[in-house]
Parts: sequence; C-alpha cells; structure tokens
Amino acid sequence: MVDLKDLQRKVYQNKVDHKFNVTNIEFEFCLAYGEMAEAYQAYLKKKDDLGEELADVAIYLLGLAEILGIDLEQEILQKMEKNRKRIYREVNGEMIKVEGE
Repeated sequence: MVDLKDLQRKVYQNKVDHKFNVTNIEFEFCLAYGEMAEAYQAYLKKKDDLGEELADVAIYLLGLAEILGIDLEQEILQKMEKNRKRIYREVNGEMIKVEGE
C-alpha cells in the first residue's frame, strides 16, 4: 500500500528541488485543472498516455495538499466513509442524494 502522507512530502520536495511554484496557490489550481484537461483529452483521443496524465493530476493534488498543510490521505478516508453512509435514489436515470451529509 502507498503511504500518501509520504508521497505528499516527496511531491512537495520534488517541486522545491526543481524550483517549481510552491507559493502561488491560484496558479497551482490552474495547473491542476490543466492536467485534468490533458487527461480528458487523452481519454477522448484514446491515447496510450492516459495513465500518465492521470498520474499528473494526482501529483498536482498531492503537491497542493502539502502546500496547504492538508493531510489528503485522512481527507480521502473521511470522505469515503461519508459517501458510504449516503443514501441515493434514481431520478430520471441519475442518482440523487436523499440522505447523509
């Protein structure tokens, strides 16, 4: 199993080592958004590098979490538990949350 806390620190350290941005949060969000767009384009075009593009998205999220001091692993686990407890019903072919946070 991967230790996301350790991975977060390594992603951040790589940014520092290469003198990448670690202070402009808005810019980091834009870069993460750009990586998601690249992943979507790879999916649409059925390109072989879709996995690599998704990895870029994850790397940007991990880096952003580290910059902001957020334990992304803990947040993911808490969110998954919250989602597990939710109750949904289908409305016009779409699942709509009816109970839970």
